[in-house]
Amino acid sequence: MIETDELTKAYRKVRAVDGLSFAAQAGRVTGFLGLNGSGKTTTLRMLLGLTRPTSGAALIDGKPFTELSNPLRKVGAVLEQGISHPGQSGRAHLVAQAMLAGTGKDRVDLLLDQVGLTDAAHQRTGDYSLGMRQRLAVATALLGEPEVLILDEPANGLDPEGIAWLRGLLRAHAEAGGTVLISSHLLAELAQLIDDAVIIAHGKLRYSGPLDDLYGSAAGRLRVRGRDPQVLWRVFEEAGGKVGTDGAALEVDGLSAEDAGEAAFAAGVPIYELSADVPNLELLFLELAAGR
Repeated sequence: MIETDELTKAYRKVRAVDGLSFAAQAGRVTGFLGLNGSGKTTTLRMLLGLTRPTSGAALIDGKPFTELSNPLRKVGAVLEQGISHPGQSGRAHLVAQAMLAGTGKDRVDLLLDQVGLTDAAHQRTGDYSLGMRQRLAVATALLGEPEVLILDEPANGLDPEGIAWLRGLLRAHAEAGGTVLISSHLLAELAQLIDDAVIIAHGKLRYSGPLDDLYGSAAGRLRVRGRDPQVLWRVFEEAGGKVGTDGAALEVDGLSAEDAGEAAFAAGVPIYELSADVPNLELLFLELAAGR
């Protein structure tokens, strides 16, 4: 498990992270979201022992990263690109990293195959594309078979096939009991992967909890347009729905599409549109990041 407790990092008078408390649970994928300058990367660096907190705690299984007995076997991280020497081959890089992590070299070829770099294993990493470097970074993070993965923008440079591959890999890791904390600006893709969301703005927590709770009632909202909106409003309320409008259509909570359709049919009002509103993580994120 990953957790922060009143985590704070101050640079003179500026608080990059301000009293941040959240948890990322084992067996779940947690999305860590924030605009540029929100304190997201600083938080990840404190979790990985690269930046010292001003106060508070950043813990992995109850301990700071620097106090873990074998941190590279416990935690795998993708924090920065360009981690390999450009003159090294991808395979040579992984062999060297395996030695530093105290893991066997027998996993190197397995991981190259797992991340789709077998054909480029002996190619200089300086000639790798951005997507290939990201795949190599993920392979490096997985070398020690860690329980915890902390990933900052791991989908950067990946094509749609690569993003789908990454999604499957992280989902499988969580389902096997691992902990995944991932930040990404690809919110539409992230919404298909994460179980929980942590949203910060100006170093402070805006939301922490299940993605379904963040969506709230929007997850079951209907959008309805018909010939007589006033009559529809009345019959939907009589059927037990809560009705509002965005100016162009009625927004109905508390009724299924079948119930709304039957109510409109019974009232004799033709329906032009009846659809379920899909919650938009990007809009919710921007509202929370703006402090609303």
